[in-house]
Amino acid sequence: MAKDKAPRRPRAETPKGFRDYFGAEVTERAEMLATIAEVYRAHGFDPLETSAVETVEALGKFLPDVDRPNEGVFAWQDEGGDWLALRYDMTAPLARVAAQFRNDLPAPYRRYTMGPVWRNEKPGPGRFRQFYQCDADTVGAPSVAADAEICGMLADALEAVGIPRGDYIVRVNNRKVLNGVMEVAGVLDPTDPEKFAHERGIVLRAIDKFDKFGEAGVRLLMGKGRMDESGDFTKGADLSDEQADVVMGFMEAKRDTGAETVARLRELVAGSALGAEGVDELELIASLLDSQGYGPDRIVIDPSVVRGLGYYTGPVFEAELTFEILDEKGRKRQFGSVAGGGRYDDLVKRFTGQAVPATGVSIGVDRLLSALRAKGRIGGVSKGPVVVTVMDRDRMGDYLGMASELRRAGVRAEVYLGNPKNFGNQLKYADKRESPVAIIQGTDEATRGVVQIKDLVLGAKIAASASLEEWKEQPAQVEVTRADMVATVKKMLGA
Repeated sequence: MAKDKAPRRPRAETPKGFRDYFGAEVTERAEMLATIAEVYRAHGFDPLETSAVETVEALGKFLPDVDRPNEGVFAWQDEGGDWLALRYDMTAPLARVAAQFRNDLPAPYRRYTMGPVWRNEKPGPGRFRQFYQCDADTVGAPSVAADAEICGMLADALEAVGIPRGDYIVRVNNRKVLNGVMEVAGVLDPTDPEKFAHERGIVLRAIDKFDKFGEAGVRLLMGKGRMDESGDFTKGADLSDEQADVVMGFMEAKRDTGAETVARLRELVAGSALGAEGVDELELIASLLDSQGYGPDRIVIDPSVVRGLGYYTGPVFEAELTFEILDEKGRKRQFGSVAGGGRYDDLVKRFTGQAVPATGVSIGVDRLLSALRAKGRIGGVSKGPVVVTVMDRDRMGDYLGMASELRRAGVRAEVYLGNPKNFGNQLKYADKRESPVAIIQGTDEATRGVVQIKDLVLGAKIAASASLEEWKEQPAQVEVTRADMVATVKKMLGA
């Protein structure tokens, strides 16, 4: 009789489209988010944490990648028959909270939130299915002064984390202007908003990728469709050349000054009441920002900003980093967008039946971290803890006491808890931990009331370039009294 096969061992690998974060990456993210949170709090925003899981009904269907399973979300059916999904952004859960707790929350309600979101999209280089977002929103403020405030706060947040003026620009547009253009182009009927909805969705997604595909690629998506390099075909909106010309005229409406851009937009939306309303709002936002000192060196009116999500109803904005980096093929290119948002006055209405104005912005945390590394604002390497080595297993209490004393003095420290038999392995461990200092105390040192303190950073430099005689002198290692241990370590660390 054949023996049963042993169960196959699971593969130790992350799922496709996901990744793990280690040490410095986690620390740097936490520090950057703390800095952004300070900016948000300074503007009067309060923190909010929502569940990572929402009902599919509450999330709605707003993701642009409609060809993916479950329209771009990770969804499943629970034992009660309800469909649940991992949140794909932070805005849809906020709409649910605003509706659920509308009698308890202040109006307007200003909140910020930070955490992971999940999208069931095709992964690629730098494109993951799980990523972090950092959002700030105002719910219940109908005035575009709330949109202007969000734009200014976004500029402040970028500068606070280390992106100087001249290296970023916040671009502002208005969905009402674009809808006016679509009305003129014949793909929006004000009396029947659902008519041409499918075609408009394709057009929105197409022009939102203008920087990626260029004019030719966008025109293909507005026409019959586009095939990418992998052979995947994306069906287009089937617009005529004349209709596409109207939309492309909107994309190319930016002029040298905000006033000239607004004037051109008025020409393009002539005959559309909604479009004219959107142009008026853009003028007001520009005026409000100017009164606060946010000039065109920081925030500009730019019709090319569309935003792909379908729930935006008014002003939309995007923060772009303008400095150059090298891509994977060594070519220079601008870093690109790191944040975006806009007004979504109809999102809460889905729950309450009543119009609730709202506006907000979302920062792509991983992209902003990558930008800070590219600018040298963060190093990508975190300094590890001081390692107290173990020379005598019977004196573990003494070693733990040393580590505790260092921690009480504000120094990050740990005791080596692996097999202490091979001392060389302890120093290798300290090197792998990026530890700056190691504490050594054997029986002889304990009897004399001293410790050996090894500067691992200096030791590495000496080992790389010193002569044999210099290395034997061991200038990177000093002997001090036990009482002077903390002061000596802090001096080595520059603390």
